[in-house]
Amino acid sequence: MTHIVNSDDGVTLLGGGECSRETVDEVLQLAPILVAADGAAGQALALGRMPDAVIGDLDSLRPEDAARIAPGRLHRIAEQDSTDFDKCLRNVRAPFVLAAGFMGARRDHELSAYNALVRRADMRVVMVGEHDVCFVAPRRLEMDLVAGTRVSLFPLAPVTGTSSGLRWPIDGIAFAPDGRVGTSNEATGGPVRLAMARPGMLVLLPRPLLRPALDALIASPRWD
Repeated sequence: MTHIVNSDDGVTLLGGGECSRETVDEVLQLAPILVAADGAAGQALALGRMPDAVIGDLDSLRPEDAARIAPGRLHRIAEQDSTDFDKCLRNVRAPFVLAAGFMGARRDHELSAYNALVRRADMRVVMVGEHDVCFVAPRRLEMDLVAGTRVSLFPLAPVTGTSSGLRWPIDGIAFAPDGRVGTSNEATGGPVRLAMARPGMLVLLPRPLLRPALDALIASPRWD
C-alpha cells in the first residue's frame, strides 16, 4: 500500500476536538511529524505549527487556512464512507501515532474515533486527551503503576483476557460493549500485566501516564 506519510519517527495526528497548546507541544516532542485531519489544520496554524500534511475530505478546511499551506501538503480523499481520523490513520506509516484533539468536544466524533482506533488495531496509536490517554490493548501489555492508579478497560467488541496487578482481575470475564465493562479498575502497585485474546479492548489511563503508556505499547507485540 502507498501511504501519504511515511516516517521513521512518530507522527502526531491533530484533530479538531479539545486540545491545548501544552498538549500539542508535548506530543510533538515525542512524535515530530505533524498531520492535521482536515480543518484541524487551522488549529495547527493558530498554534504556530505548519502541518507536514493535511488529510481528509477537506470540507471543513477554511480557504484562508488552505491558502497558507503548500498545495503538495493538502491531500483530499473525497469518499464519505470513513471519518477524517480513519482517512489519516490508513494513510500514515510510522512506528507510532499520537492522536491529539480527538477526545472531548463533539461526542459523535469522539465515538467514531474510538471505532477507528479498534479497526486499526494493527497500528500503535495513543489518543491523547486533556485528562486521559487511550489505546487499544495489544496482545500483551506490561506497565509498572503506582498503587491506586486508575486503569479503565472498555470493550468495543466481545473480548476476553487475563490480568495481574489489578485490584479486580479480568480472568474469566466475557466483556462486551452492551454487557460487562471494566471501567474504574485500579493498579495494586508494581507491574500490571494484560493479555488479550483479540483486539477490541480500550485502555484508558490518566494523562500524566502518556510516556510510560507509549513505551509499553511500543514494547508490546502488534495485532496482525
